[in-house]
Amino acid sequence: MKTYLLYSLAALFEIAGCFAFWAWWRLEKPALWLVPGMVSLALFAWVLTFVPSDAAGRTYAAYGSIYILASILWLAGVENRMPDRCDLIGTTVCLLGGAIILFGPRSA
Repeated sequence: MKTYLLYSLAALFEIAGCFAFWAWWRLEKPALWLVPGMVSLALFAWVLTFVPSDAAGRTYAAYGSIYILASILWLAGVENRMPDRCDLIGTTVCLLGGAIILFGPRSA
């Protein structure tokens, strides 16, 4: 459960940080939006270091599934666009894949 909490927090920081850049460039928000965006992206990277895993690549691969879920939630909650059936099916497949990557048995 701690792992999913850390991944969720990291996803929030990453999406918020990237959205700050999106808002500045695509929505013509002031350049000051970049400051909290950069802080948020630094927090994203820092939070991922606390995930209990023996390999960074595996941690990042499994995190990808949570990032996808968070992005779909962002789509609905912040951008006010409802996910469609393919969004939901794809997210489910990714979450299953992420769990297999992170929690699957490993050979020595």
